[in-house]
Amino acid sequence: MIPLINFIVMLINLYIWVIIISAVLSWLIAFNVVNMQNSVVHMIADFLYRITEPALRPIRQFLPNLGGIDISPIVLILVLIFIRNVVLIGWAVPLFI
Repeated sequence: MIPLINFIVMLINLYIWVIIISAVLSWLIAFNVVNMQNSVVHMIADFLYRITEPALRPIRQFLPNLGGIDISPIVLILVLIFIRNVVLIGWAVPLFI
């Protein structure tokens, strides 16, 4: 059971990094730092969008409109950290004793 929990924790950590990279790339695209006409940049941005959007869409529907500020990645990261630390790791600690 412990290797499965460790694997899920590793996947959550990886997904948190994907969310961070996606948010930074969206800022770079919004400020015209990266060129979306480049096929590699477009392919990476599309991949990150497809991976993160299914988890971010319900949060965006729940949060109020804050203008141009999107805090849904922050909310999702906090939820993932809660799941990782409290639910998974907190549940697995008694197994070590």
